[in-house]
Amino acid sequence: MTPHVSTELPTQHPERPAAELEADLTGAAAGDLPVTGTLAGAGALAVLRRGLAVTPELRRGIAFTVAMAMAGALGRLAIPILVQQTLDRGILGRSGFRGGFILAACVATAALSLALYLVGVATYRRLVRATEDALYGLRVKVFEHLHALAIADHTESRRGVLVSRVTSDIETLARFAEWGAIAWAVNASVVVGVIVVMFVYSWQLTLVVLVVFVPLALALKAIQSRQLRAYDELRNRVGDALAEFSETISAAPLVRAYGLTRRARTRLDRVVEREYRARMHANKFQASIFPLSDVFGAFALAAVAGLGAWYGPGWGLAPGRLVAFLFLVNLVLAPISEITEVLDMTQSAIAGWRKVLAVLDLPIEVVEPVPGAGRPLPSGSLDIRVEHVDFAYRDGRPVLRDVDVAIPAGTSVAVVGETGSGKTTFAKLLCRLIDPTAGRILLGGVDLREVDPQARLGAIRMVPQDGFLFDTTVRENVRMGRLDATDGDVDAAFRALGLDWWVSRLPGGLDAPAGQRGSNLSVGERQLVALARAQLADPGLLILDEATSAVDPETEQALADALDRLAAGRTTVSVAHRLSTAERAAVVLVFDDGRIVERGHHRDLLAAGGTYARLHRSWVGATRAA
Repeated sequence: MTPHVSTELPTQHPERPAAELEADLTGAAAGDLPVTGTLAGAGALAVLRRGLAVTPELRRGIAFTVAMAMAGALGRLAIPILVQQTLDRGILGRSGFRGGFILAACVATAALSLALYLVGVATYRRLVRATEDALYGLRVKVFEHLHALAIADHTESRRGVLVSRVTSDIETLARFAEWGAIAWAVNASVVVGVIVVMFVYSWQLTLVVLVVFVPLALALKAIQSRQLRAYDELRNRVGDALAEFSETISAAPLVRAYGLTRRARTRLDRVVEREYRARMHANKFQASIFPLSDVFGAFALAAVAGLGAWYGPGWGLAPGRLVAFLFLVNLVLAPISEITEVLDMTQSAIAGWRKVLAVLDLPIEVVEPVPGAGRPLPSGSLDIRVEHVDFAYRDGRPVLRDVDVAIPAGTSVAVVGETGSGKTTFAKLLCRLIDPTAGRILLGGVDLREVDPQARLGAIRMVPQDGFLFDTTVRENVRMGRLDATDGDVDAAFRALGLDWWVSRLPGGLDAPAGQRGSNLSVGERQLVALARAQLADPGLLILDEATSAVDPETEQALADALDRLAAGRTTVSVAHRLSTAERAAVVLVFDDGRIVERGHHRDLLAAGGTYARLHRSWVGATRAA
C-alpha cells in the first residue's frame, strides 16, 4: 500500500520552539484596517460629507424631513406665548378676567399641539424608513466591496474587524440617523426660534442669556475634537475584540488540545480591557458635558429671574412677558441638555462612519473587465499558459518568481513543495482570486484578466481543502455549483461520482441539514459534497487543494474514486499534500522558494534525484517513523 504522508513536513528547517508554535496557535493581536486617502486625519464634517456622498439614500427627501422637524420644533413656542397671553390679556389685562379668551387660546394651543404631534409621527416614520433603506444600501455596498477584495485582505486576524465594520459600526450610524441627526435640526430650530422670540420680549434679557451660554459653547467646541478621537479609538478596540473572539472561538479545538485555555483567556481579557478603557475614556467627555448644561442653565434662569424682577418694569416687561421669558429660557435648556447625548452619539457615529469608509477605500486589486467587454472561454477542458509570473503581497514580500509553464488541456497536474514555497498562491492565481504582479496567465489562449467574470466562474472551479459548506441542506450546498440546477441534476452529480452509496446512508438523504460550516458532516463527507458541487458546475479547469487530507481510509478511497471521475476529461491542478496525489498525476510541478524548480512524471523526478526526490525521501521517512 502506498504511504500517504503530508508534503508539508519541512525537510531543511530545524524544529520550531514550543513557545513559537504556541504563539502561532493563539495568533497575533488583531490589527485594524488603515484609514488612508482623504479620510486620514479628516475632521467630522469631512467624514460627514464623504459619508453622504456614498449613501445617497440619506440625502433623498432630507430637506422635507428637516423642514417638517423644524416646523414641529418651532411649534413648541406656542406654550410660552399662551402663558404670556393668558396672564397679560386674560387675567391681568385692563378688562380683568376674560374666560372666553383664555378658553379660545387654550383650545387653539391644544389643536396646534395635536397637529404637531401628527406631524412629528409622520416625520419620524419617514426618517426611519429612509434610514433603514440607506443602511441597507450601505451594508450591501460594503459587503460587495469585501467580496471584491483580494484574498490577502481576508486574513484570520482581520475577519472580526471586517465583521465589526458591517455590523456594529454601521449600527452606530443607525442610532445616529434615526434620532441624532434629526435632533440636531430640531434643537437648532428650537434654539434659533426661542432666541428670536426672546429678542421680541426683551433684548436686554436675551443678551444676558447669550453671555451666560458663551462659555458653554466654547467648552463644547474644545471637547468635540477630543471626543471624536476617543470614539475613533473605541471603534478600533471594538474591532480588535471581535477579531480576537472570532479567532479564539474558531480555534477552540486547538486551544483545548494544546492546553492554551489560560493563554487564550489572557488574550481575551487583554482586548476586553482595552475596549473597556477606550469606552470609559470616550464616555468621560459625555459625563463632563452633562453637568455643564445644568450649571449654565441654572445660571441663566437665576440671572433672568433676578434681573427681570429688578429691572423688568423699567424695560417694559409686564408680568406675563417675564414669566413667558422664563419659560423660553427653560425651553432653550432642553436642547442644550440634550446636546450631551446627541454629541456623544454623533461622535460615535462619525468614528464608525470613518471605519466603514476606510473599508470602501481599500483598493480592489482584481479588477474585472467592463461589463460587455469581457471575453468568453472555449468550452471543454482548458489549456493553461503561465508566462513569467511574479506575485508579491502589498507589503512587498515576494511569493512567486518568474513562474513559466504550459499545461495542455485535459492534463492532470500535481503541485508540490514545502510550506511557503508558493504552490497555494499559484492555485489562487489560476482561479483569479488574486492577480499576478508581473507576467500573465492564459486559459484557452485568453488572458485571464480579460475573461468575462461569468464565463470564468462557469469554466473554473476550486475545491478548497476544508470543503466549506453553508448552513442549509446538502442538496442546496451542491446546487450552489449551478444555481439553476434541478433536483435531478444534483442527484446526477452524485451518481456521476459514484457516490450513490453515501447518499443512501445519509440520514435524510440530500435534504439533510449540513449545519454551520458543515458541522453535521465529517471532514471527508464535507469534501464529498464539495466534489459533487464541482461536478454539477462542469468546469473546464478544476483546482483542488488536496481533498483527501485528514480523512478515514474508507472515505479516502471514496474521495480518490470520486476525484478520478471528476477529473476525467478536464484539466486538473491539485495542490498536493499527499504522496498519492503526485503519483497519480500526469505531471508534477515542484515549487521551491516561489519558483518551479522541477517538472515531470513522478517516476522521472524520483530518478533525477533532485528536490522532488528529497521531498519523497522525507515523506517515506516520516511514514516509517509513524
